[in-house]
Amino acid sequence: MIRKMSSGRSAAGAGSIRKKTVSTKGREYTYWEARVTVGFDPGTGKQVQKSFTGKTQKEVREKMQAAAVAVNTGDYFEPSKMTLARWIEIWLQEYSGDKKYSTVKHYKAQCKTHIIPSLGAVRLSELTPPQIQAFYNKKQRDGLAPKSVRNIHGILTKCLSTAVRVGYLRVNPAASATLPKVVRKEIHPLTDQQVQDFLQAASDDEYEILLKVILFTGLRESEAIGLTWDCIDFKLGTLKICKQLQKRPLKDGGFTFTPLKNNKTRILKPAPFVMKLLERRRCEQAEQRLMTGDLWEGWNSAEERKTALVFTSVIGRNLHPQTVYNHYKKLAAKIGVPESRVHDLRHTFAVLSLQNGDDVKTVQSNLGHATAAFTLDVYGHVSEKMKNDSAARMEAYIEGISGQ
Repeated sequence: MIRKMSSGRSAAGAGSIRKKTVSTKGREYTYWEARVTVGFDPGTGKQVQKSFTGKTQKEVREKMQAAAVAVNTGDYFEPSKMTLARWIEIWLQEYSGDKKYSTVKHYKAQCKTHIIPSLGAVRLSELTPPQIQAFYNKKQRDGLAPKSVRNIHGILTKCLSTAVRVGYLRVNPAASATLPKVVRKEIHPLTDQQVQDFLQAASDDEYEILLKVILFTGLRESEAIGLTWDCIDFKLGTLKICKQLQKRPLKDGGFTFTPLKNNKTRILKPAPFVMKLLERRRCEQAEQRLMTGDLWEGWNSAEERKTALVFTSVIGRNLHPQTVYNHYKKLAAKIGVPESRVHDLRHTFAVLSLQNGDDVKTVQSNLGHATAAFTLDVYGHVSEKMKNDSAARMEAYIEGISGQ
């Protein structure tokens, strides 16, 4: 029975069932069709109906009744016909504007390589948790590392969460996935001897000061090459770390300042040795400006210098991470650790800090980690020296209380 509104239109949730017959190649086929009013077009006021077909009257009645209940309780949701591949394209273009260029570039690469080939043709509304779980499981079987699977999951989850937020999905089908456990990679800080060798090898390198500052402050490379003179207080001996230098999208080119990884500014109080290095760099940069003359592309007045980059090329350009990487790799090969990365200098600072008695909270603050728990998770594996020192302290304690 069709329910009518006072205006004569069918009410939302109202429906009808009818038997239909079609002829194809001289043969007749009979099926049942149900129609239910799911709402009204806000522009025209016309009914919006959803149809269901089935082999029996009972089958279509059940479908119609389920839809009617959903409409009347406000739970009806019109499925999108958009494919996941199309939604990913929209998401990357329209909803990732707040992300760094490098992050969006990474998202695009992961979607193109992994997600779209496997799931791209599936309609967004038909994507199910079992499909997504099977996708992750196959990636693992094909040899993809657990961390990479988790990374893909993070991207897909963000993408589908946005689809929920804007109304293309009711729930996120990726939210309930079971993910592989990640065994954290062992870090490779330099040993005391390697630190000595590195300092000696770097003494005549163009980027000596930059690399030593990273080693003895634990700055991320992007934070170090984004350091500006106004963030250094030579009187107080402090560094204000509030931004980093990142690549711009290809259409814009060049580099730009972006917020820190966790958006939290931190004030460092480095060793006096570091402040002397920075004093040296200030003089060095002034000399480079005089020597290069018209070729100089950096600051040109005392006022401009205040906010200028500390670490630049000899003609005042910002440093490219690849150039810094190349310099470091040559030095690393010289001291016998060719696999070492610039980021390992940051790890070295953390381990040296812990070895020399800094508490975990201080190390966390200096490194800019979100929590001390994360710092412990990364650097909880103590060095052999720390183990030996711990054993010696315990031995001294035992001797003290036992009189032996």
